[in-house]
Amino acid sequence: MKPKLFSILKHADTELRGGQLTKDIISGIIVAIIALPLSVALAISSGVTPDKGLVTAIIAGFLISFLGGSRVQIGGPTGAFVIIVYGIIEQYGVSGLTIATIMAGIFMIFFGLMKFGSIIKYVPYPTTTGFTAGIAVTLLSTQVNDFFGLGIKNVPSEFFEKWGLYLNNFSHIHMPTFLVGLFSILIIVFWPRINKTIPGSLIALIASTVIVAVFDLPVETIGSRFGEISSNISFIDFGSFQISIPVLKDLIRPAMTIAFLASIESLLSAVVADGMIGKKHNSNMELIAQGVANIGSALFGGIPATGAIARTAANIKNGGRTPIAGIVHALVLLLIMKIFMPLASLVPMTSLAAILVVVAYNMSEWRACKALLKSTKSDIAVLASTFLFTVIFDLVVAIEIGMVIAMFLFVKRMADSILISEVNSTSSLTTLTTEDDEESYQEHDLHKNLKKEVFLYEINGPLFFGAANKFLDVMNEIDRKSSVIILKMKNVPNMDATAFDALKRIQTRCRQKHILLLYAEINEQPMKLLNNTGFVSLNGEDRFFSTTEDAIRKANEIIECKQTSRNLRGIGNK
Repeated sequence: MKPKLFSILKHADTELRGGQLTKDIISGIIVAIIALPLSVALAISSGVTPDKGLVTAIIAGFLISFLGGSRVQIGGPTGAFVIIVYGIIEQYGVSGLTIATIMAGIFMIFFGLMKFGSIIKYVPYPTTTGFTAGIAVTLLSTQVNDFFGLGIKNVPSEFFEKWGLYLNNFSHIHMPTFLVGLFSILIIVFWPRINKTIPGSLIALIASTVIVAVFDLPVETIGSRFGEISSNISFIDFGSFQISIPVLKDLIRPAMTIAFLASIESLLSAVVADGMIGKKHNSNMELIAQGVANIGSALFGGIPATGAIARTAANIKNGGRTPIAGIVHALVLLLIMKIFMPLASLVPMTSLAAILVVVAYNMSEWRACKALLKSTKSDIAVLASTFLFTVIFDLVVAIEIGMVIAMFLFVKRMADSILISEVNSTSSLTTLTTEDDEESYQEHDLHKNLKKEVFLYEINGPLFFGAANKFLDVMNEIDRKSSVIILKMKNVPNMDATAFDALKRIQTRCRQKHILLLYAEINEQPMKLLNNTGFVSLNGEDRFFSTTEDAIRKANEIIECKQTSRNLRGIGNK
């Protein structure tokens, strides 16, 4: 539970060497410039004033970097919250949003303290890859209007509607805007050939801003888009709040929604960032930092915040490797908001779009997607579904569907891996070599001594709900004149309730067919389950054997007794 910044500062001599501090500062400045219009636009879309978006990026962004468990996470308002925030404000007002955000922050701190962050480790690689690629496509689609200067005022949030509107208005391309955006992309792409120290995105921003200002080009800028933005940051006045107990109860649900959404998005962003920088984040500390950041944002009138994947990726691509970049990003936004707002208003929107287009390309991980397409069908299904649901719907739906599909496919793979094989004197036994151990030889000879009416089935793999039907199907094929069946369970590490129910049905079927069922070499967990449920006492402890050898001897004795009994009856009849 130690913030990543504190660990890095403790080893500053190694962590910040080689000009890393300079890279972090430059990256923080660039990310701040990228975050400026995004924060304002997201605030407006959420139903609050533009300055609230900047307040969120400054306060939450600073706290997430200062206390977070990730090296490169950039926090602030994101598009995932727009619909949720707008709905809360519409129903409960801004005061309701503030209370819900504070409650969400408390929930997230609780998640972190309970170490729920480790759950993210179980998200499959195809899911994170599909999610990242989907975010890249979504990010790219949001920049088309600004990059080409289409002049569309109200761009739909739905992916297909958005692109349909783009195609219908593509004849309205504004050439000066497009050329400035194209010029910015060319600088970003080719500048590293000239100088790799100063990022090309920063040069592109400066160059495009100067060109637009000097030649007075009719290109939309931050100022022309958003107008004058307030520079005041003040602590919220709770005296004006009129929140009742019933309303507080009603706010628990939206607060939990904010908490879960912020947790999922921030941890996934951290996971994606880990893959990009080859480091590992502290998920529980990250959750605590996200909770504190949301509380801090709400106390200064901001909106919910989380780790922003696009801005985090931009930070990484521009050289950021420590939380210092995120802190600089917050401080630069504060500086812009307080002092340099007139200069920031001159930045062309198409240049920012150009930077995000390059970021989207770098985020797309198309090489990883291409490699996964050569993998198994199940991995392809998870990748494709997560990608499509991210693009068409949103990240929450994508993660839910992707995880459900991944879990079902995993269960299927596990069930397919269960082997239930018959081993007897007539079945094909593996030929043993001189390298096999003595135990294998003894077991091989023992199996050859099975009586004709004794059948030995060896089960390999965990017996769980996914394999229960396969277990039943194999055992249902018992349609021969057998008197004793031995289930060898040496390689069954565990068993669940569904498999146990299947075992009970097999036991009943064998009893109906007058077949004695014996069990050999049951491991600790399955045996504990059978004991706790009374299965052992109900069927008799004499049916359970510690070795397969003992079970076979017992089975052979039973067959010999039956054979002797039949012979005696035959003599008596004569």
